[in-house]
Amino acid sequence: MIDALLLDLGNVVMEIDFRRAFRHWARHARVDADQLYARWSEDEAYRAHERGELSFDAYTAALGRRLGIDLPPETWEAGWNEVFVGPYVQVQTLLANLAGRLPLYAFTNTNRTHELSWRARFAYALVHFDEIFVSSSMGMRKPEQAAFRWVADAMGAHPERILFLDDNLENVEGAAAAGMQTVWIQSEADVVSTLTRF
Repeated sequence: MIDALLLDLGNVVMEIDFRRAFRHWARHARVDADQLYARWSEDEAYRAHERGELSFDAYTAALGRRLGIDLPPETWEAGWNEVFVGPYVQVQTLLANLAGRLPLYAFTNTNRTHELSWRARFAYALVHFDEIFVSSSMGMRKPEQAAFRWVADAMGAHPERILFLDDNLENVEGAAAAGMQTVWIQSEADVVSTLTRF
């Protein structure tokens, strides 16, 4: 029994592919995309950016040093927003069917630049959510238990009555530690299978 659904956005509601960003940057830097991707990690600068503690310009400056490339701001931003492939069609249909019958929320680790992009490009795919919680606005990110507790309070629901879906196992474990019911998503089919239960 649950009172609300809480979904991650990336690779749960919409497909994302970070390699697309590196291919874009590599073309402009005239280097190998696989080598760039191999140098990247979700380091402290990345996490600070997702908590809203670091601006996009500051993050890409740190990223450029890590990758060993120098690009103009517009090229960084264009590549950064290439990660979005698009919403999952079957998931959109199921969310539309659930809207009004079960409270729907999203919780995403993201930054302001990405948020502006997906809110503008995929507004039609997000209309069914009562609210979307964004890490860079909250100053907290998954898998921090405090972030999950903050979201549960904002939803007005007890954590144990929330079902949380995410493709990142660490985030799933953080939600479970905060008391939520969880599903680890590994494909669009997993999302469809879960949502069709309601």
